[in-house]
Amino acid sequence: MINIPLLKKICKIPGAPGFEQAVRAFLIKEVTPLVDEISIDAMGNLIAVKKGKEPKKAMVAAHMDEIGFIVTHVDEEGFVRFHTLGGFDPKTLTAQRVIIHGKKDVMGVMGSKPIHLMKPEERSKAPHIQDYFIDTGMPKKQVEALVEVGNPITRERDLIEMGDCVNSKSLDNRVSVFILVEVLRALQKKKVPYDLYGVFTVQEEVGLRGAISSAHLIDPDFGFGLDTTIAFDVPGSNPHEKVTKLGKGAAIKIMDGSAISDYRMVNYLKEIGTKKKIKWQPEILPAGGTDTAAIQRYGKHGAITGAISVPTRHIHQSIEMVHKKDVENCIQLLKAGLTNLDKFDWTFK
Repeated sequence: MINIPLLKKICKIPGAPGFEQAVRAFLIKEVTPLVDEISIDAMGNLIAVKKGKEPKKAMVAAHMDEIGFIVTHVDEEGFVRFHTLGGFDPKTLTAQRVIIHGKKDVMGVMGSKPIHLMKPEERSKAPHIQDYFIDTGMPKKQVEALVEVGNPITRERDLIEMGDCVNSKSLDNRVSVFILVEVLRALQKKKVPYDLYGVFTVQEEVGLRGAISSAHLIDPDFGFGLDTTIAFDVPGSNPHEKVTKLGKGAAIKIMDGSAISDYRMVNYLKEIGTKKKIKWQPEILPAGGTDTAAIQRYGKHGAITGAISVPTRHIHQSIEMVHKKDVENCIQLLKAGLTNLDKFDWTFK
């Protein structure tokens, strides 16, 4: 079974895009004993290197940042206005608790116009981000003593277990951060065929920014994106809309809105998963993208790139949900994928 206490710690640490320092500090302590080298580039990507038997490079990217907000204004009554950092579904924000990371952490709640006071036409309209404010329960003077424009804001939620699943804020993409840590741990005393670059990237939720710079720096031969994907396997979904299903295994990405996986990598992951009896399912995501695209495009010579995705319900909402067995299958598939790279025919056919 997966290490729930470690996953819970990783999910709880705040890290809005551009403000990943607390997550990075935690991971430095966690990962340093597991690899040969560790470094931080100018953007803040954490790069963990395990030396291989041959001088080729395999890069795995899991982004550290979570969707969040940034303070833009404190009004005369002390209510905080904000801008999004990453994509949010506005209807999921009503009355949700958040944490403003100012001089100290300040708890707040997302406020909006009460339904009792809405006009009939307002009730039928979907809310907009601009309709919300953050209520800290404090007057302007007290708020401004702790909060200033530019402070990041994250969701307030603890990880809990629900049946065979875990439910938490920030599973996108802390579950993948967890998976990469566990794979590095599993490979600590094992040989890998090529130099392995485990990269914990920054600012993915605002445009794959950290992965772009790290892929250019590393210039990998092989690339693995590691992220969540949609599991629309709930009431109201049609079979062709599901993308993935919870409990049906690690998702092997065929394409998403920003990348078409190299068919050789797709075939390789399918083959190795089937051979090792690791449960997997195909993924075609019509919209949205991951660090996969950055790895594929921004190395100096390009890279043979694909991705392993974690099926996730309620993605980009106040909470997200993944299946424990899917997480375990992702760990096993990534581990097998990294240790067998030299045993596959990578020529174009």
